[in-house]
Amino acid sequence: MGRLPSLSDRGVAGLLAERPTHGFGVATVFAKDGPLGIVWTIQRQQVYRALRHLVAEGLAEPVREEESRHGPARTVYALTAHGRDEVEAWLLAPVGRLRSVRHELLLKLAFLERRGSDPAPLVREQRRIAVDMVRQCELRLEEVEAEERIVLAWRLESARALLGMLDRLGAAR
Repeated sequence: MGRLPSLSDRGVAGLLAERPTHGFGVATVFAKDGPLGIVWTIQRQQVYRALRHLVAEGLAEPVREEESRHGPARTVYALTAHGRDEVEAWLLAPVGRLRSVRHELLLKLAFLERRGSDPAPLVREQRRIAVDMVRQCELRLEEVEAEERIVLAWRLESARALLGMLDRLGAAR
């Protein structure tokens, strides 16, 4: 979903891939106490912004209005065929940046789990990238100044932890 760089946009699209729903329903799932809020919290205003982005990019469309007991009618959105293709590609693409793993990879794994899909292809590709992350950090660790060494040591340990988690996920299947 290259045209949608926001993880919130991707999360909303991922949820719409499960079923058409309205913004309030999406916000409930991504609330702090919602099923996906533990992975990525999306505030209600961000949900509606993401829905506007998805529609503007031709990835989602309004499909109907639902009456609400607590206010105006709610617009229900569904992904377009192009939107579904984008979500499928995003779900299977490994995360290339270590700092994005905490939220993006976990969100992808949560969506795959929710839909009953096998995460093994994503785990294998992510593991390949994690091995390279570890190797790159190890190679650079001796070459850098003391200040950068601290950050690089943190990255190295984070990449090793990621590798361990991916190995556990792979073994669990």
